[in-house]
Formats: sequence, structure tokens, C-alpha cells
Amino acid sequence: MKKLAVLFVFIVVYLSACAAVPMASKQADAKAKQFKPAPDKVGIYLYRNDNLGAPFDMTVVIDGRVAGKTGPRTYFYWELPPGRHDIASVTENTDTITLNTKAGQNYFIWQEFRVGVEGLSKGKANSKLHQVSAEVGMAGVRQCKLVEAQ
Repeated sequence: MKKLAVLFVFIVVYLSACAAVPMASKQADAKAKQFKPAPDKVGIYLYRNDNLGAPFDMTVVIDGRVAGKTGPRTYFYWELPPGRHDIASVTENTDTITLNTKAGQNYFIWQEFRVGVEGLSKGKANSKLHQVSAEVGMAGVRQCKLVEAQ
């Protein structure tokens, strides 16, 4: 019974220590969820639609610049020129993905939360980036709220 009480306290503390990231306006979120980039641009979405890893924010870098951090159920949206774009998720590990993009199209990257080598007890997390289909990506983005990019 004592172990169950300790587990319950751990879960409550874990869930209440959610990462705080700066959120964009509701209007910006609604506009991004229209999934319509300008005809001469590309839309890139990076989303994290998990509830796991609530206390952990994950740094995102696009084309060598820090964009900010994701928390659970958040996403980034960038409208950029077509061409090559490198995206990195920086946690205990760094995972990268390269997109070769075409104007007028959307691209979706799922940022997966993983338990780090050091484990949750030491405040560590890993991540993995996956390019997903538009159908899967739009469904994931709809579950999330837009992060204010730096």
C-alpha cells in the first residue's frame, strides 16, 4: 500500500510539472490549421501530440537557428521559401531530419518523446523526428496548440 501511495505522489508531481512554452495567439493557431501556405512558400509543421514527458520541453532548431521549445500537445509552423530545410530536436540526444521542399506544399514532422538514457528520474528525455503523411500530420496538429516561434 505504501508503494502505491508513493507512486501516486510521483504521478501527481510529474503531471503538475508540465513544461511551459510561450504560446501563439488563438488567431495564429487557427490560421496555421487552415493548412494553406502561400503559393510561393512551403508550410512546415513540427508537432508533439503526446501527453508523456509533460515536464520536458524540447528545443527545436530549423536551418541552424533555435526556433524555441515544444511542450506536450504543441506545434511549430513555419512558412519558408522552397528548398532544403534542416530541422533538429535537441534533448539528451540530437535528432535531425532534412526536407527537400516544393512551393505550395505542406510538410509534417512528428517529434516523438522518448525516455532518455539517464531516465526520467534524472530529468532527461530523448526525442526522435519522423516525417509523416499530410493526413497523419494534420490530425496530429489539430490535437495541439501553436507555439510562438523565437
